[in-house]
Amino acid sequence: MEVAKTVGENLKLARKAKNITQKQLASELHKYQSDYSEYETGKIQLDYEKIVYLCKRLDITPNDLFGFY
Repeated sequence: MEVAKTVGENLKLARKAKNITQKQLASELHKYQSDYSEYETGKIQLDYEKIVYLCKRLDITPNDLFGFY
């Protein structure tokens, strides 16, 4: 499985575990919900700043996000 798809799936699981909507996170990242959705589907790769922010916001590690268990 490609990295972006793995990251997207793990991002979605972490977001849902915190009961946060895509719209909420998109707003925090100054994005539209439709743009944020593309992170979770693996269509757009996250940049470093977003990775750090989302890991802190969702209380996960980069290893969790990238699927390194």
